[in-house]
Amino acid sequence: MPPERSALLGYDRQLCSEVVAAFVAELSRSLRHRAKRELGLDSVADAHTGSVAAVQRTDSALRLNVHFHVLALDGVYVREGDGKSDDDSDDDPLVFHPLPTPTRVEVADVARRTAERIEKILRAHGRSLDPEMQDDEPPELCLDEPGLAACYAAAAQGVSVSGDRAGQLTLRLLVPRELPSGPEPDPDPHEPVAEVRGVNLHAKQLVDGRDRAQLERLCKYILRPPLAQDRLTRRDDGRLELAFKNVWKDGARALVLEPHDLLVRLVAAVPPPRFHLLRYFGVLSSHSSLRAEVVPAPPHDPARLRPPPAPGDQLHLFSMGADERAADEQPAAGRSRWAWLLAHVFKADLEKCPRCSGPMRWVEAASTPEAAARLLEKLGFAPRSSPLPMPPGLGQLTLPFARAP
Repeated sequence: MPPERSALLGYDRQLCSEVVAAFVAELSRSLRHRAKRELGLDSVADAHTGSVAAVQRTDSALRLNVHFHVLALDGVYVREGDGKSDDDSDDDPLVFHPLPTPTRVEVADVARRTAERIEKILRAHGRSLDPEMQDDEPPELCLDEPGLAACYAAAAQGVSVSGDRAGQLTLRLLVPRELPSGPEPDPDPHEPVAEVRGVNLHAKQLVDGRDRAQLERLCKYILRPPLAQDRLTRRDDGRLELAFKNVWKDGARALVLEPHDLLVRLVAAVPPPRFHLLRYFGVLSSHSSLRAEVVPAPPHDPARLRPPPAPGDQLHLFSMGADERAADEQPAAGRSRWAWLLAHVFKADLEKCPRCSGPMRWVEAASTPEAAARLLEKLGFAPRSSPLPMPPGLGQLTLPFARAP
């Protein structure tokens, strides 16, 4: 979409949600109609699709360029009895049927239908897909947060906000490239790519679901952060150089940013509150009644809800009765523990001693700011607080004396 509309998707979470849902709906429609034709189904409702959409807010140059990476099942799930007899039962298992690679015509049809739906969505929100047509009303962000709106606009257009190039495109570093000796080769007419009215669709990436390593790399790619710190270096003149992973077609290999330019683009890369960047659709969504049949249940891990017993707690386990042990082994409903989540995501085991690699036990927990400050001071992680002043003295007491008779 044009840069002005990309900035609009960057802060309007309702509009962004409708646009990504429109594309996933058209993708699902294409898969279902292809499945009906290939598998001989009675209705497209017998085919069930699934996908995961990741909202990417920036491109490789840290410009605000809202686009979507959709990891979709390249096939459909069908009940084993659907389309074969009238005695269909929900007890029949779901069977996955892969579909062949979509043709260029099918991809172009998805892009065309998506562009039409996006135009309807923009008109319903009082917007236009044409960047030359100005909206009747200024965006709400310009009225409520003019500074944030300026950051979004500058990051979407890729211009500098400070230095000698303020208001101009950011300086690029080029590599010498030889001019092509002949005409560029024609693109492959069978590649599953298309562009219709600003909607660019690329469907060339295919990963076998059994190749878990390649699938994990693809998931990491669609969920990548906006900035890789190892590509950002400080130059001798105080400016910042952001290197690209690959050289662009025009020979650009890096950007030269002023520090304020980097801050502006980082501000635009941060999503607004309650702006979900990961969305599930079809049989993979949490509200789907078929998710339990498609997504395998994770293996039971008793440490997810409660920590494993330390050596000093073994006697307590052996002293419990059979009924108590059975109740203790049942996983309790609730959230996963922070220690388990950190170990599961970042491989940082906080329950293992860094010195002897033995299990650690809780000694004391701080539940109030005062208790946390006291423990940090006790462990040497915080400066020692000044001693409390001595309470003031009570002064001389005045005792009543009675005159002796």
